[in-house]
Amino acid sequence: MVQIPNTPASALPAQRSVPTSADVARLAGVSRATVSYVLNNTSAVRISEPTRRRVHAAAKELGYVPHAAARSLRAGHSRMVLMPSPTIPVGPLYSQFINELQWALSRLDYTVVQHGTLGLHGDEAARAWAELRPVAVLVPGSSPGPQGVAVLKRSGARAVVTLGPEAVEGAHALLMDHATVGQVAAAHLYAGGRRRIGVVVPEEPGLEIYSRPRLDGARRALHGTDAVLTELPLAHEEEAAARLAARWHTLGLDAVFAYNDEYAMLLMRALQDEGVRIPEDTAVIGADDLMLGRLLRPRLSTVHIELPSGRELAELVDRAVRNPGAEPERHEVLGAAVVHRDSS
Repeated sequence: MVQIPNTPASALPAQRSVPTSADVARLAGVSRATVSYVLNNTSAVRISEPTRRRVHAAAKELGYVPHAAARSLRAGHSRMVLMPSPTIPVGPLYSQFINELQWALSRLDYTVVQHGTLGLHGDEAARAWAELRPVAVLVPGSSPGPQGVAVLKRSGARAVVTLGPEAVEGAHALLMDHATVGQVAAAHLYAGGRRRIGVVVPEEPGLEIYSRPRLDGARRALHGTDAVLTELPLAHEEEAAARLAARWHTLGLDAVFAYNDEYAMLLMRALQDEGVRIPEDTAVIGADDLMLGRLLRPRLSTVHIELPSGRELAELVDRAVRNPGAEPERHEVLGAAVVHRDSS
């Protein structure tokens, strides 16, 4: 049995104390107030550039990091912007938008935190978000309801912004009408002489908040015409696409709006494997205008979706935080235009 000798406490390495702003001030030769002004990027006080460099160098040497909770107490609110993680699959277009938004908010000195609330919905999810005391919450979709918004505001959130098809009382809203996407896609196919048009409806749970409006938009575009619309449920799996393609000739379709580019690429490959010529036998159009669609042969026609810039949304959040008593803003932000390529 190995004996472990007792080590006297005096021989143990001393635990390094956490550096403070006072330590930074001593090393930089400035006051603690100056350290606070520099590290909190306060614009109301003029600090010379050499002094700023000295403070930053001292903080780096000591490993000092400002205490977020203490800063929140001084300011009366945090600088944390909470973004609940989407409960549905998100594509490259949305991911790019989120990355741009995070960068823009960080430039305004906010910290973006993505928060998972698996199994929580609506006002119950809002209560979970409120526990973190964010200064703002950006909610994909129209959840929570008015009560959830009120809970968040009572907990100190100065801004609640929803990104979805409907506004929520008390919250700022970026309104995204996905019916427009289906409408312009179906109108494009009809203008190209197609009369038996299929519309893919993903079977993945949660996507109905986008797929149903797109289907309704396609119906709206073809209403009163001689075209026939066929709804096509489809899972995002090769086997599901192959099964649909195998009965394509019995469906008699000459065009398909495939919900988005990812479903369009999936279905287009399955159709080609079945000997269906694109666009001669069936025209195909997707949505999102992904780079991969341009690399296909034939190149994929698509609906280009114009989302708000991350900078614009970050500025909305900042306005709301600075003026929490202002009336909620409403902005219709989703634009849609067809990019005609070889597949249609």
